Amino acid sequence: MVEVIATLVVLFLGALFGLIAYLLVPGRRNVPIWAAILIGMAAMVIGTLLADLLGAGDSGGVDWIELAIQFALAVAGVAAVAGLRSRRRAA
Repeated sequence: MVEVIATLVVLFLGALFGLIAYLLVPGRRNVPIWAAILIGMAAMVIGTLLADLLGAGDSGGVDWIELAIQFALAVAGVAAVAGLRSRRRAA
């Protein structure tokens, strides 16, 4: 049961991070909102793995460093996809 709740929290936070990243990326939004949500969810998983590799994955409380890594990955991912899509449209 705990694993199910943890998975739902990760999916919800990933969607939230993706939406916030979508709003933070400047310029025209060339990324569909569903793609930003999926990027946010992927950033949660990759950020967790990266935080574990760096030794910041389990502090016994709120893992602020892990959340910062996940959020940074979400913003970078949405910005990268927006940049790729704008270049593709310009060409």
